[in-house]
Amino acid sequence: MFENRPDRSDEVVFVGRSNVGKSTLMRELTGHTFETGGKPGVTRSPNFYDWASDDFMLTDLPGFGFMSGVPEERREQIKTDVVRYVEEHADDILVGVLVVDGKSVVDIIDRHSGEDEIPHDVELFYFLRDLGVPAVVAVNKMDKVDDRDERLDDLCDRLGLHPPWQQWQDTVAPISAKRGNIDALEEAVRTHLHDQKRDDLLKFF
Repeated sequence: MFENRPDRSDEVVFVGRSNVGKSTLMRELTGHTFETGGKPGVTRSPNFYDWASDDFMLTDLPGFGFMSGVPEERREQIKTDVVRYVEEHADDILVGVLVVDGKSVVDIIDRHSGEDEIPHDVELFYFLRDLGVPAVVAVNKMDKVDDRDERLDDLCDRLGLHPPWQQWQDTVAPISAKRGNIDALEEAVRTHLHDQKRDDLLKFF
């Protein structure tokens, strides 16, 4: 399913649950429109944005988690494929962006924190870090959140980052893709690219 990866050596990948606004964010970042459906889980295979002449691309991996009308086994397969893709290409991935819904992410994490359960979002965050991929959490839909700082502190807490969130601005980026407000994310990604001596790619963010 993920075999059609363009021959580019460096990439920034975007991962996250269905319906967190990844496609809107990609549109905002690239100016390119891809088909996004009205219902979750429409992006079933990666979208590769390799329009630039540089040896670089942005990769929007399929959303995972609940999708109406999609059997559980298919949902699990998507998650496995996403994990496998990141694992296989970890050496080429300069930054991994985990997109979450600022309004619901803390509740979702808390709902899935059983004894033997690690919530997908937390798991992916640590998975990226364990692979040595700098991880940025793009906290989307912040225009719908009232208690902004409190919500971001709670998220940091769930991710094992010591609040206040403001000290993690290269890791936690509050955005509202629909409103075109993605500066915090661009800034965080630029920080990581600069740290990796890839200032040649800053123009994309």
